[in-house]
Amino acid sequence: MAKKKENNNLEPLEKQPLDRLEVTLWKAADKLRKNIDAAEYKHVVLGLIFLKYISDAFEELHAKLKSGQGEYAGADPEDKDEYKAENVFFVPEKARWSYLQSRAKQPTIGKEIDEAMDAIEKENPSLKDVLPKVYARGNLDPTSLGGLIDLISNIALGEAKARSADILGHVFEYFLGEFALAEGKKGGQFYTPRCVVELLVEMLEPYKGRVFDPCCGSGGMFVQSEKFVQSHQGKINDISIYGQESNQTTWRLCKMNLAIRGIDSSQVKWNSEGSFLNDAHKDLKADFVIANPPFNDSDWGGDLLRTDGRWKYGAPPAGNANYAWIQHFIYHLSPSGIAGFVLAKGSLTSKTSGEGEIRKALIEARLVDCIVNLPAKLFLNTQIPACLWFLSRNKANGGYRNRTDEILFIDARNMGQLINRRTRVLTTEDIQKIARTYHEWRNPNGKYEDIKGFCNSASIERVRELDYVLTPGRYVGLPDEEDDFDFNERFTQLKKEFEAQLEEEQRLNQAIIENLKRLKLE
Repeated sequence: MAKKKENNNLEPLEKQPLDRLEVTLWKAADKLRKNIDAAEYKHVVLGLIFLKYISDAFEELHAKLKSGQGEYAGADPEDKDEYKAENVFFVPEKARWSYLQSRAKQPTIGKEIDEAMDAIEKENPSLKDVLPKVYARGNLDPTSLGGLIDLISNIALGEAKARSADILGHVFEYFLGEFALAEGKKGGQFYTPRCVVELLVEMLEPYKGRVFDPCCGSGGMFVQSEKFVQSHQGKINDISIYGQESNQTTWRLCKMNLAIRGIDSSQVKWNSEGSFLNDAHKDLKADFVIANPPFNDSDWGGDLLRTDGRWKYGAPPAGNANYAWIQHFIYHLSPSGIAGFVLAKGSLTSKTSGEGEIRKALIEARLVDCIVNLPAKLFLNTQIPACLWFLSRNKANGGYRNRTDEILFIDARNMGQLINRRTRVLTTEDIQKIARTYHEWRNPNGKYEDIKGFCNSASIERVRELDYVLTPGRYVGLPDEEDDFDFNERFTQLKKEFEAQLEEEQRLNQAIIENLKRLKLE
């Protein structure tokens, strides 16, 4: 039987719709991965996409300077200050994409890319210690590396910086998500699912002001904030970004992710101690806090911070950072600031080690604005049920209606759609429905109505009656057995039951041994 001929008349990459381009590129890049671990390979691929972006931007401005026309008359195309003035990274000759592409088939290409990354960092202080130098490693085949260069060369071919940045930015973000999926549990540590970020940003509406994320991962919250401002015809320069990340590798991804979007990342800091032990923005009062901190983190240094000034509403337990994060966010909010963040759902009910008293204090201080119950399987790194908290420093005004004695509860447990057996995503329609409900509720002329099984505006008095439990199911009228599930308390209970059972078994075994000894003696 004749072999079926392959279709070689495929649409060129640069003419494909963006969503299909991303998929095509990912499949091709993943095929070149071979025996390299996804966790390592992501730095190879994302580093090259970043290099392509800054080289495209440089080459475009370089051509204008070289032409010497209009405002560029008499300009020197090799003068670094010309590029700095237009917020473009200066790329030395042997680090330019065109040069590296011409060397893609050489066995030394890995070493040359590492040297290119070094040279770019030396010329651009803001990129110091950011770019990956992993290309000369023995497990990266030069042929595969050359194939990657050829593949990435086709992105935004011959287009202006704006198009190049937009496409390369989308590809970078898409690849971050795909690598997170490929890495599974570990991948979730640097990547918050796009739909969760979109929901947080749509609800917070960070049009203008200071945006802060003290556990910023690869920067998805910031990228989405910038997208939100642009899509609503705002001015991107009206927001400023502040962040902190304790994992240096993740911080590097974040710096590249922001640079590829043209977002100033000078206030995105790294230190290994983390936000609790070494707060890099001690004096910051942000208009918006948006974050996805680690769930139920037991290794956060709580024993060293028992009397910290941030714990205004009660000292959080040393074995769980959830309520430490909440109070850290509040500490950094401006007098009219709003925070939106992800937490384990157990934070809504837990009474362990004083957490119930802290939650009561937050509610009585009229800080809790809205709680959203999320569906399962949204997160790559955990199966622990999750929720969104929204806190407002001033529920009496700030451009919204006075909702001081109310809390909005939204139950979205049954929303979203499965994209595979393990992963669910919220659709655009889901995100809009949830965000619109919140906006209608808090806006002065909003047309909010309670919807049984979905949303309820509860009084503080009602929350008191329910002993300060914040699970939405209780308020919207859905069964609350699953909703009230507290992972930490259940784990502690099971551990005690297991230890008791083990102790009983040991006691019985000892009794059997004693009886056998006695029988032998008789």
